[in-house]
Amino acid sequence: MLYYLFDYLNKILNIPGTGVFQYITFRSSLAFLLSLLLSTIYGKRVISFLKKQQIGETVRELGLEGQKEKAGTPTMGGLIIIFATLIPVLLFARLQNIYIVLLIVTTLWMGTIGFIDDYIKIFKKDKQGLKGIFKVFGQVGLGLIVGTVLYFNPSVTVRTDTGKTNIFSATSGVMVSPAPMEEKSTATTIPFFKDNEFDYAELLAWTGDDYENLAWLIYIPMVIFMITLVSNGANLTDGIDGLAAGTSAISVLALGIFTFVSGNIIFSNYLNIMYIPYSGEMTVFIAAFVGSLIGFLWYNSYPASVFMGDTGSLTIGAIIAVLAIAVRKEILIFLFCGIFLAENASVIVQVVYFKYTRKRYGEGRRVFLMAPLHHHFQKKGYHESKIVTRFWIVAIMLAILSIITLKLR
Repeated sequence: MLYYLFDYLNKILNIPGTGVFQYITFRSSLAFLLSLLLSTIYGKRVISFLKKQQIGETVRELGLEGQKEKAGTPTMGGLIIIFATLIPVLLFARLQNIYIVLLIVTTLWMGTIGFIDDYIKIFKKDKQGLKGIFKVFGQVGLGLIVGTVLYFNPSVTVRTDTGKTNIFSATSGVMVSPAPMEEKSTATTIPFFKDNEFDYAELLAWTGDDYENLAWLIYIPMVIFMITLVSNGANLTDGIDGLAAGTSAISVLALGIFTFVSGNIIFSNYLNIMYIPYSGEMTVFIAAFVGSLIGFLWYNSYPASVFMGDTGSLTIGAIIAVLAIAVRKEILIFLFCGIFLAENASVIVQVVYFKYTRKRYGEGRRVFLMAPLHHHFQKKGYHESKIVTRFWIVAIMLAILSIITLKLR
């Protein structure tokens, strides 16, 4: 909203200094600072409200040290993250931008599903919360919306000529730049390869000459899969104090670099990567999101004064997935979201192996002492603060490796 006010003051009234709001870096800085202040200053009031309403966590008995002390800790703290993100975005972002619209919808959509899940757990006294099938329906529904908009909306294009050298024109006898080619495309980026653009439509080349018109058959299911995978991964990671919020902030910071360079034609040309028009505006959202996550850590670090609950964890994962898909870096999710995927994989491996051994040997056996993965290390005697710190270090290493892929091919 403030963006449009200052845009009016600059272009119509020509007031000196108001043009600074045109810069994404300036608005991103303001969004980060405001979200950080909102989440730290008003976060305390939200926690007091949750305590007053007796909205406390019901902790299942898992035989873990220090677990009983967590019972009654306020939950639904994801509301802090959601509001501390959306308020700066509404103030400083260009709200007509299709990517900003999708991110706002994602935040509200998954925030609502997570809120319903937490509400059932707390007020209906049902430890299972919202049935898993309904969570999946919600994630699939969001994937359908995001995938359909990204595929069909005319504003979502890419320019594939960045990084090309000038060519010799036989007509004029001089070196000229190739004509810009903004186009609708389902192309994505494959890390570590020089010519690293891959179009999902190519998977349907065997269907005939019009195969590009059928690309949605591959693209939209991919979007659904990624959103469901990362959202559930973040949900599973939210098991000990500060783990989900800290690793998410690190992953989102890496995504912020990708969105900024992909949305800037100069940087994308220098790095020889896809230029995605209008995607740079997502940097404002990312700055607000990171600020809210860091501010939330003020209260969620050990010993936690508040838990984010599914209200926060499901939302965080979905936002990260949508950001990665929008900036054509969804394959890199397996790298910079390695912590989430390791937590997901540990649960899948544990369940599959337990069922297999029970069927074959008559008794279920386990690969890990407990799943998800962070509980395995708790069972081995590591303090949760040590586990969180080491997971953060791994997340930083993965984020740096992800950023290096911009040049390492």
